[in-house]
Amino acid sequence: MPEPDPYYPNAGPSTIVRRPTDMLRELKEGATYGRYYPEEGPDLDVDESNYDWDEDYSLQQQHEFINYSLLSHLAIQLRDKVPRGFHVKASIPYEGAFTGKDIVDTVQSLIKKHLLLNHSLNLSNSSSFSSSLSVDRRAALHVARSLQSQLLFYEVDGGGKELSDGVEEVYMFFSEDNISSSPCSPVLPLPTAVMTMLTRCYSPTCVDDKPCYAWDCPKRGFTNNVNGTIKRPSTFDAEKKPWKETVPLEVLSRLPEGEVKRQVVIHDLIEKETDYLANLIMLETQFMLPFSEWIVNHSGPLTFSENGLDPDTISSSLPPTPSAATSAFGPSLSTRNSSSSSSSLLRVRARESQYGIIEGIGDLYLERAASSEWRAGWGGGWVKGRGFISTADREREGSGTGEIQDMKDSLGYSFPEIDLKKFTELLALPAQHLKSYTSLLSAVLAESSEENSDASYLREAIRAMRALWGYGKVKTFQLSMNVGAAIKWEWFDLVSEEERKEIGKTEMKRQAIIFELIKGEMAYVKDLENVEHMYITPLVKSSTSSTPIIPPTRLPQFISSVFNNIHSLHFHHLDLLQALFRIQYDEHPTIRTISAPLLDAALNWREAYMEYIPNYPIAAYTIDSEMRTNPAFKEFVQQCTRHPDAHRLDMKNFINRPIPRLLRYELLLKGILEETPVEYEDRTAIPQVLDVIRRLGKDTEPGVDNAKSKVELWRFNEGLVFKQGEWIDMDLLDENRSLIHSGKLLRQADGLEWNGWTELYVLLFDNYMVLTKPKEREDGTKYHVNRRPVPLDLLTIDSLTEPPVQRGTGPGLLRGLRSQGTVGLGLGGHEASAGSPNELLASPESNTPIETSSPSEISSTQPPKPSPNVILYAESAAARTEWGVKLQEALGIRRVVQESNKVFEIEMLSSDSFVTSAGVDGSGGGAGVLGLGYSSETLTGRVTCSVPFNTADGRGLVAVGCAEGVWIGFRHDPKSMRRVLHLKFVTQCAMLEDYGIFLVLADKSLFAYHIEALVPSSFQSATTSHVPQKLNGNKDVHFFTVGTLHGRTLVIYMKKKGLDSIFRVLEPVSEKIKERAKAPSSFGSRIFVRSAKSEWFKIYRDFFLPSESYDLIFLKATIAILCSRGFEIMDLNDFKSVTIPQRDDPRLAYLAKRCESCRPIGMFKSGEDEFLLCYNEFGVYVDKHGDPNRPSGTIEWEGTAERVAVHAPYVLLFDSRFIEIRHLENGRLAQIIPGNDIRCIWDGRGVSSLSPISPSAHNLSFPVPERSDEPLNQDAQVHAVMNAPDTGGGLRGRMVVQQVFELLPTVPLFLPDSPPNASGSRLSVGQASNTSPPPRSPPQLRNSPSWRS
Repeated sequence: MPEPDPYYPNAGPSTIVRRPTDMLRELKEGATYGRYYPEEGPDLDVDESNYDWDEDYSLQQQHEFINYSLLSHLAIQLRDKVPRGFHVKASIPYEGAFTGKDIVDTVQSLIKKHLLLNHSLNLSNSSSFSSSLSVDRRAALHVARSLQSQLLFYEVDGGGKELSDGVEEVYMFFSEDNISSSPCSPVLPLPTAVMTMLTRCYSPTCVDDKPCYAWDCPKRGFTNNVNGTIKRPSTFDAEKKPWKETVPLEVLSRLPEGEVKRQVVIHDLIEKETDYLANLIMLETQFMLPFSEWIVNHSGPLTFSENGLDPDTISSSLPPTPSAATSAFGPSLSTRNSSSSSSSLLRVRARESQYGIIEGIGDLYLERAASSEWRAGWGGGWVKGRGFISTADREREGSGTGEIQDMKDSLGYSFPEIDLKKFTELLALPAQHLKSYTSLLSAVLAESSEENSDASYLREAIRAMRALWGYGKVKTFQLSMNVGAAIKWEWFDLVSEEERKEIGKTEMKRQAIIFELIKGEMAYVKDLENVEHMYITPLVKSSTSSTPIIPPTRLPQFISSVFNNIHSLHFHHLDLLQALFRIQYDEHPTIRTISAPLLDAALNWREAYMEYIPNYPIAAYTIDSEMRTNPAFKEFVQQCTRHPDAHRLDMKNFINRPIPRLLRYELLLKGILEETPVEYEDRTAIPQVLDVIRRLGKDTEPGVDNAKSKVELWRFNEGLVFKQGEWIDMDLLDENRSLIHSGKLLRQADGLEWNGWTELYVLLFDNYMVLTKPKEREDGTKYHVNRRPVPLDLLTIDSLTEPPVQRGTGPGLLRGLRSQGTVGLGLGGHEASAGSPNELLASPESNTPIETSSPSEISSTQPPKPSPNVILYAESAAARTEWGVKLQEALGIRRVVQESNKVFEIEMLSSDSFVTSAGVDGSGGGAGVLGLGYSSETLTGRVTCSVPFNTADGRGLVAVGCAEGVWIGFRHDPKSMRRVLHLKFVTQCAMLEDYGIFLVLADKSLFAYHIEALVPSSFQSATTSHVPQKLNGNKDVHFFTVGTLHGRTLVIYMKKKGLDSIFRVLEPVSEKIKERAKAPSSFGSRIFVRSAKSEWFKIYRDFFLPSESYDLIFLKATIAILCSRGFEIMDLNDFKSVTIPQRDDPRLAYLAKRCESCRPIGMFKSGEDEFLLCYNEFGVYVDKHGDPNRPSGTIEWEGTAERVAVHAPYVLLFDSRFIEIRHLENGRLAQIIPGNDIRCIWDGRGVSSLSPISPSAHNLSFPVPERSDEPLNQDAQVHAVMNAPDTGGGLRGRMVVQQVFELLPTVPLFLPDSPPNASGSRLSVGQASNTSPPPRSPPQLRNSPSWRS
């Protein structure tokens, strides 16, 4: 029913008779106007072969018009264009004849573009499925029958049958001399009629694709009119009589009985071909066409390949289940076309013979079987390989229609109504028909005599059909990619029984193994593709959604860690699979050699596997870790496991797939080699392939072991559980970190009472040794740290050869006599033994590790924190030996790594100039027996301080303060040290270079000297005052500090009054300092203080703090006082202060308790709005408000720090036995420098200019160099002193030589994660900037092995 007009809904059918007199410009095959009127136009015999019929109609002459709705115009066009040829009907030849199919083809070509342009009828989809039942072809058939009814042409045998779209009937035109365009002419006139289905709308405004306002616009329901008018061709509907009933009896009686049977069989074959073609057309029109139209309406247009529908388009166009539509579609167009061609040839043979007696068909089938068209149609298989699966297999496997049924049930919108049972039968029909050719031709051969020439053709045709059936099954198998029943096929299923008999058992076994290799390669490639489709693509798509499975920031790293270069593996194996497919298809049923593609592939994929296989342990760990911490990812993996293509395998199975595949190659190739004859080239080539694969597996083993070690290390890092408030960053995630050894050891309980044995799990990394107690939990094993991890830099082995003891032997009361100054780690003997009862005796008088009689004792140079010795016992002598080897290995590796990657090295300033008596704390000369080469006059006392500076004439000097005075010498000349001040008990010194003032704190008195008085220069010494000034009154100064605040150079000293700390702030007066000096009255007045009042400094501020103070640090706009309450931040303008760290939060009770029991020693800026507060036992990071801001809590030092200094990006902590160097940004241990009685004597402060160097918080904003590759300050910023090594003679009764040294960086030092600043400058002693941002550490330095701790 046509749609009602939207503007005139009540209007009825038009009473006006339409006369479509407007002429349409020719669309495809144009003709001259004179052809309609020969007498007025040019000659009709125009050479049409040279005419460009495809030329655009807009370029043709204006007078060339044709109206396709007029039957007369179509008649002339048909007469000109129909192909005429030599045709035979009933053994009678006809020249200039044509078939019904030729007529329909010509008319279809004439009206096709007309229907497209003037009736908005898109014919692409319909014509692609069935050319015989498409809309335009049915319209052409209707036009052809109309022309036949008006006697434009006639049937040669005068049968009077209605024209059919086939080749059975032959037609010819009446003589052109008997045709006239005039109705009054005695000759036959042209057919006259109007084809209403082809007329244009009479409305001049009907130019769009949609119907216009006219009620009877042709664009309304044209397709329905055609579909209703044109029925199915009679070719398939007409009831045909059996062949015997169509032949006269007298003819039958003259034929031999065998020939009659033969003709019956042949015509039965022709009938089967006709029925088969009809079923194919039914499959396309009733199933594929509605289904495709539904897909187009719900998604988008389909694309067509030469074999029909493009499966990729179907898959991408169908949102619900892309594989369902792809699996359900039937044969390709080439299969239907090849069958149509065969059926036409058979009908032509039947037409050409008398009474349908066909002499032979073997040559026809032989030719068709060998043609590329048939091989492409049948050998091309079905879409996704489903075509050759039987109906029973489909129902059992649930493929094809089952998937469509599932889709119908899951969709919320309408689905095309199709008969699924019929659809299933039609899908299986092509395979059944192809297989039946052998039996049908065999039946014809059985009725053919040996004298018949068709017998030999039939035999070859049967053999060709069997081969074609095999090729079809091979191609189907290859296209299946393990989908459906084809996954169960073996080589025997692709080869006929006759072929198997000819091959032989040995070769059959070889071919079966080759087939297994190809089949396994198909499954492997399919699984690699499933990784992309099931995992990678959904993860990437989800990252753009509001609820991503993995956060987008972590997804690239996750994909890289888990899937690595799996795409490269897929590329190589897809190439190999295609090469194997070509060999299999070309050489079926027996493949002679497969070694060439395998060898080529094995050589090409080596690098890809060398990268992929070692990454698998990391990938598996990453998956497990993500599943433990990400519920969304865990649910995603579980859903993927239920995917049909997953075969119930989880994500790790797919990731592990490439590893066992290499082993499978080796097994299959060995089997092929065993069954390969000697003369085959595989006999010599397969061993080469095996060698390549074996070498690949062997070459990946080191990488796999390394990856497993890393994963094990990461698992330990994830499972380590520290005690509350304690956390040590052991840098276990560093890419160069390694686990040397791990295992179970035993330890006897501490205390006087016998508490049995404690089992520990000891982890020996390449930088730490960790004692843990493992505990199993649902989320994995947790390793509770039993004792503080020991750095390998502090670990030494005393003995590994002590005899074992019985495990039941208790320590007794002697256990309490263990030394408290060492940590002993012992390894005991056999499984039931451990040592003697007195093995725990140790000297209680010494704080250094000693050799004891304990079994296998290992002691570490651990800081003097209260920690008893720990002796560990192994369960067997073999275990003790293994631990000993691993410990030695770890210590050796650590020494080499630290030596090559140390960040600071010692540069001696003085190696033998400073000597003090042994056992004296540096308060004076002290008594004692003098050492060799020293006298009492050479004693300098204990070195307490130093400061580098530059003189006015550019000399680089260093001043060293001792208990007996001050020495000055050249910075890089240890022999140049000379005493310039004879002062007692010097504890601090500093240099104001811009004013030429040298400050000394000696015996609690602060003195100021002009540097020219101590180190004269040639041009200033005469005008400089040589008289020092005392800056305080009484001997009450405990410490002083120098710095810059608001552009002022200030000197602040502290003195005590009871429990209060009183501070005085002094500012140098440049004019007074530079005044011409008065001549001194005596030598003593030149050296000693003449007046108690200082003229060089004026008092700037005075303030006090009701707390004991230890130090003072200059910040950017304030000062920080290190006191017993913590860090007091004070503004000198209004003296307002705040104490950090904040301790009011109850959650910080543990931190508050630690802070109260420890002494603050330093404060440094570690990042943007972040500071590191250093106490003598630990450090803590706080924000600019003083609140702890890192979840890790505190950083525990390895020792008890007496002083702290900074050389960005490192912080240096000074214990009496070693220097502990850590990263300022994260507190990670970088280096340990051992020594004896080490003390820091200059921490970078005390060198004051208008922009002083200071390690305090505000001075960590170091500028960066002009270029990013230029290092920052490479000058020393820290000085220290330690006792020279003991060369013999005992500790008592000799002198102690003190070595003064500076710490020089060995690599360019940059502050980590700080932005570059092009305006920065390089730091040197006496020059710094307070405004430049901290420089950023280059990634290549931060990630290099040189930064390992």
